[in-house]
Amino acid sequence: MPRRHKIALIGAGNIGGELAALAAREHLGDVVLYDIPDKEGLAKGKALDLEQNGSILGYDSSITGTSNWDDCAGADVVIVTAGVPRKPGMSRDDLLSINLKIIRNVAENVKAKCKDAFVIVISNPLDAMVYELKKVSGLAKNKVVGMAGVLDAARLQLFLARELGVSVKDVRAMVLGGHGDTMVPVTAYCTVNGVPIRQLISKEKLDAIVTRTAGGGGEIVKLMGTSAYYAPASAAISMAKAYLRDEKRLLPAAAYCEGEYGYKDLYIGVPVVIGAGGVEKIVQIELTAEEKANLDKSAAAVRELLEASRKL
Repeated sequence: MPRRHKIALIGAGNIGGELAALAAREHLGDVVLYDIPDKEGLAKGKALDLEQNGSILGYDSSITGTSNWDDCAGADVVIVTAGVPRKPGMSRDDLLSINLKIIRNVAENVKAKCKDAFVIVISNPLDAMVYELKKVSGLAKNKVVGMAGVLDAARLQLFLARELGVSVKDVRAMVLGGHGDTMVPVTAYCTVNGVPIRQLISKEKLDAIVTRTAGGGGEIVKLMGTSAYYAPASAAISMAKAYLRDEKRLLPAAAYCEGEYGYKDLYIGVPVVIGAGGVEKIVQIELTAEEKANLDKSAAAVRELLEASRKL
């Protein structure tokens, strides 16, 4: 009899709780919700609430709250949200010194307890955090990925759908680059059921939507005083599903480049295929000179973060 998959969620805050709820509803497997000892009660309380919710919604996943890494041992998927969330006025970069210490500890434990897992990093500043986790954990590049592009593309898809008065189900978008103000929406690859977006909207309106997308995370932080969590959790679960169910999804994600797009030893948002092998392929798409210049600018910003990380 095949065993259930095991999903370890590192961080029991807003995103962690939503991740646990979605993983259970999608019947992805049993869930371990981990947090530090001071927050063990929060993790256990959310886990118990979600298990009781299963009696209503009809899922049988075991959901465990813990502060013991041993409970995460052997996980098939690890999703990392651990770290301090953004507050109003904070940039993702402001979080670097605080969250680096946290991610390094997480990486050491992943190395010891979850060496065969597919690891999805959500913690900010994303591109630096996923790079650090891979470096410290020693996991293969195809088994460590950052969640950013799926979320950024979703924001762009929503804003386009609302502007055009069409269903979000028919809008597809591709967003490359670092997660933040330097992200690069590739509008030539944005379509509404196959129709290029540039045929449906003026350049001025498209530029305004692109600008709003780049500041999408900050807009939510300003409104509610903390980072988004519903959409980021759904984005990460879509990536976990692609791995666990070998869906071969083509998704934008922060992947480790070794020459692709001209970048080496760098995590940056690119189109990837996610299946049972993890990040099975980085897909190289044609970019205009302007888009490549913007991607280079984004890559330079990520490298600045990495240089700052090395000094901490």
